[in-house]
Amino acid sequence: MGAGLATSAGAVVSLIVMLTHFFSGKNSIHLRMPRHVIPSLGRIVTTGFSSFFIDIAMGILTVLFNRQIVKYIGTDALAVYGIIINISTFVQCCAYSVGQASQPIISVNFGAKKMPRIRQVPKYAVMTCAVFGILWTVLAELAPNIFVRIFMSPTENILKIAPDIIRKYGISFLLLPFNIFSTYYFQAIMKNAVSFVISVGRGTIISGILIFLLPVLAGADSIWFAMPITEFVVAVYVIIMMKRCNMTDDATHY
Repeated sequence: MGAGLATSAGAVVSLIVMLTHFFSGKNSIHLRMPRHVIPSLGRIVTTGFSSFFIDIAMGILTVLFNRQIVKYIGTDALAVYGIIINISTFVQCCAYSVGQASQPIISVNFGAKKMPRIRQVPKYAVMTCAVFGILWTVLAELAPNIFVRIFMSPTENILKIAPDIIRKYGISFLLLPFNIFSTYYFQAIMKNAVSFVISVGRGTIISGILIFLLPVLAGADSIWFAMPITEFVVAVYVIIMMKRCNMTDDATHY
């Protein structure tokens, strides 16, 4: 009960703090009656679906992993996966920060047809994603049991099996920030189909297929490589599509 109330209270307090801006002298945003909403809904939903699906995919992947882990490995491994989910959430939040900071800059310059400026933003964004990716991957590889002790009071068996599991899965953290940023990037330049493929591919299709096939083809422990392989495949696709987009300065080709 206390944990539930704390979660709810945190959301309410955050909302109240943010609402104070609208009553301050610095506020420049005012409510107006929207016009032509219905014709715009299709474009809004289509453009925003990919970033929306990133969060939905976390729930889908959790269900798939839970079922396969219980089936092939056991409950101790499931407990370790719970830790991985928490780590992955932190990594994704780092990626969100890059994507959400870059998207408005890219969108404004895309509307102004300033293609050279659009090319500059991904350079800084990719460098930031690389820093985040390397940082979290190094932590997962060198100090996996630190995460275990942070998130739970482990048994001896958990401490024994956790390092290998976290290190295998943790390889995916290297490319995860880059792939999530790319979803925001392609949304900002109105490449909705590419953004959709990235989001759904890494969040359900490629990852889901690997989660089911790897334990059958390569043994139970191979399931931990499902996300590293997924992130690699998606990153290759992202790089190809980014190069194609950068081949022209004409915004109509985007």
